[in-house]
Amino acid sequence: MFGFSLATILAAYGGTALVFFGLDFLWLTVLGIGFYRAEIGDLLLDQPNLVPAGLFYLFYVAGLVGFAVLPAANAGSWVWALVAGVALGLLAYGTYDMTNLSTLKGWSLQISLIDLAWGAFLSGSAALAGYFAVSLVK
Repeated sequence: MFGFSLATILAAYGGTALVFFGLDFLWLTVLGIGFYRAEIGDLLLDQPNLVPAGLFYLFYVAGLVGFAVLPAANAGSWVWALVAGVALGLLAYGTYDMTNLSTLKGWSLQISLIDLAWGAFLSGSAALAGYFAVSLVK
C-alpha cells in the first residue's frame, strides 16, 4: 500500500492498535461504564461477548491504518492522520449511534452524542499514534 514496507505497515497497525485498545479498555471499564449502565443498563450483557468485539477491533484498526495512518504517512502530515482518524470515527460511531437512536427503545440522544464524541476522539488519537509509530521505522 503506497509502497510501504511490511515493517512500516506493522508499525502503523501496532501503534494504532495499542492506543485504540488501551484507551477503549480504560473508557469501557473505568471512565464510561457508569454512564453506560445508567443510560442503557437493561441493554448491557453481564459479560461482553469478546468474539464480535475482537473482530470489530481488528477490522476497525485496519480501517484506521488504511484510511488515515498510511495516507498521512505518505503525505508526511500528522494533521492528516488526526483529521482522517476523527472523520472515520465520526462516520463509524455515527452510523452505530444514529442507527441505535432511530431503532432502539431507551437509546437517548445524550448517549449517542457522548459515544460519537468518544469515537471521534478515540479514532483520532489512535490514528495519530499510528502515524508517529510509522515515523519511528522510516
